[in-house]
Amino acid sequence: MPTPTVRPAALRDAPAITDLLNAVDRIEIGHPETDLHAVESDLKHPETELKTDSWLAFDGDRPVAYGLLWDDSGGERIDIEHVVLPGHQETGQRVLRAMEARALEKARSNGAERAVIHLGLNTRSTTDTALLTGRGWAPVRRYHNLTRSLDPARDPMPEAPEGVRVRPCLTEEDRVRAHALDQLTFVDHFDHQPRTYEQWLADLDPELIDWSLVWILSVDGHGDAGFLLGRDDLSSMAWIGGLGMVREVRGRGLGGFLLRRAFAEFAARGRDKVGLGVDTANDTGAPQLYGRNGMSVYYAVDTWETAVA
Repeated sequence: MPTPTVRPAALRDAPAITDLLNAVDRIEIGHPETDLHAVESDLKHPETELKTDSWLAFDGDRPVAYGLLWDDSGGERIDIEHVVLPGHQETGQRVLRAMEARALEKARSNGAERAVIHLGLNTRSTTDTALLTGRGWAPVRRYHNLTRSLDPARDPMPEAPEGVRVRPCLTEEDRVRAHALDQLTFVDHFDHQPRTYEQWLADLDPELIDWSLVWILSVDGHGDAGFLLGRDDLSSMAWIGGLGMVREVRGRGLGGFLLRRAFAEFAARGRDKVGLGVDTANDTGAPQLYGRNGMSVYYAVDTWETAVA
């Protein structure tokens, strides 16, 4: 049997990578949920050098494993995406070994002595996790992807509480402010990596983001105190990419207000489902907030970690 070939990915491979990821989606969650433009966005990210930070493995002409590496921390923390089809675990391990070596190289170029690598895997992953634990990997955090159905009749636009205003980020000044609120409200969250405004924009992909769905909430006596980042560019569902409140206004129902406002906006646009991701160990009350507002677990993702030196 011919040995599978592994080479760097290129932008022209985006359709094949999308097909591979959707094949994995069908196995792990029952539905294809990867959009071509999202794969293209990842491949075009300015902080990823495809020649050194991507891997695409083929069995004949068929892609069977894929890896992408990026460095948000500028230090020892390196993130990777790694997927493999069942029956091709040896090829997946070959890709993983190359990714670990590259992660250490990146971390050392940042001045770190080791690489601490994070990988997100569905709890029903096509990756054989026993092979991961055998290489020193371990799960360190669990996230839930939550969803909720939408209906214009059930999800009317809520009235803002007294002294509260919401504005969309239609100006550069407000986008800068939304970035500042994102960094401030998530600073204590697990695995938060500080991002400059330019890096944050690149993460969002300015070609795709609809700024009318990125909102800043202001409160009398506190000024700008919260934000919500909505996305309507995914085919499977609307998405809430971020929702945060400064400590001083938490516990006043403002997060729930912004959440219900997003439900109403997406329902009015004709979307029938909305989703978001949440850290199950989040101590701000976010999991409970989402549960109270009708969101339920769609699937779970574990963050796996290893240290390479």
